[in-house]
Amino acid sequence: MEITPEIVNRIKQLDEKYQAMGQDMNSYLDGLLYMDYLKYWDYVHTDTLLSLQNPRTNFPDEKIFIMYHQITELFFKLCIHEFEQIANHPTLTAKFLLERTRRIVRYFDGLVTTYDIMVDGMDKEQFLKFRMALLPASGFQSAQYRMIELYSTDMINLVHREYLAKNPKIRDASVAEKHEHIYWKTGATELATGRKTLTLKQFEEKYGDEFVRLAEACVKGNIYAKFKSLPEADQKNPELINTLRELDANVNVNWCLMHYKSAVRYLQGDPDIIAATGGTNWQKYLPPRFQRVTFYPELWTDQELAEWGKTWVKKIVPNAV
Repeated sequence: MEITPEIVNRIKQLDEKYQAMGQDMNSYLDGLLYMDYLKYWDYVHTDTLLSLQNPRTNFPDEKIFIMYHQITELFFKLCIHEFEQIANHPTLTAKFLLERTRRIVRYFDGLVTTYDIMVDGMDKEQFLKFRMALLPASGFQSAQYRMIELYSTDMINLVHREYLAKNPKIRDASVAEKHEHIYWKTGATELATGRKTLTLKQFEEKYGDEFVRLAEACVKGNIYAKFKSLPEADQKNPELINTLRELDANVNVNWCLMHYKSAVRYLQGDPDIIAATGGTNWQKYLPPRFQRVTFYPELWTDQELAEWGKTWVKKIVPNAV
């Protein structure tokens, strides 16, 4: 092979690179000689990935249930990757915020449009049986989803709206106190007594402190805070506003409603089956029109906020309560 000037130049650049780090280039060239070629299955760890489905029963459709939840968590990780870039950007621009938020919207579009895998893709009788073997575990315990919420908005927008109405001073409280009254905790209370379920107790024990630390770090780093830190002209950018509205609707309406549609499909109409959710009150927790969680309330009209989720409910779950 001819040693062209281009190759000589690259060798010089490599030598300069390793010298700057106090390293011997010859040693790294030896490494290249001995190194095997990279293979796709090694790069994405295919064998490891495909070994992570471990059903607790012999019902075939349990594997579908496991794999789709794993896919969901990978999508959530993609979202958090973008949130972190936004939060840590030293000189954030409207262009960067728009591009990264669009990515997150696309990830949630993918999640919402594929959720029929869960809604219609499993045998109901199998589900109602294998789901009982998974107690008290619940998708409610997805820590990454809660992190997405913390990265998306000011903490006050996640405080349960009824508590906020009765206790307006919570606006000036610490992040930790606001977290004590975060809306989703009401979704893991026992229907009969109102006490915390084991599902919630486990979740708080494992992630509670981590959530508070992240919420404190996100006071100035969440998307809403970053948006409001932009110049006034950028805050009026219609593309950015519409993209933030899309994110809000996807996370707080569409994603919730797909879960609600699934719950109605598998759980509605059988009071004995409520145990499959750990006794949680999903009927009042999942429909957006009850929670009315919005990340960016200033970007919606009063009428849109008052009717939050109603139109979507009729479209996605026509017979919903």
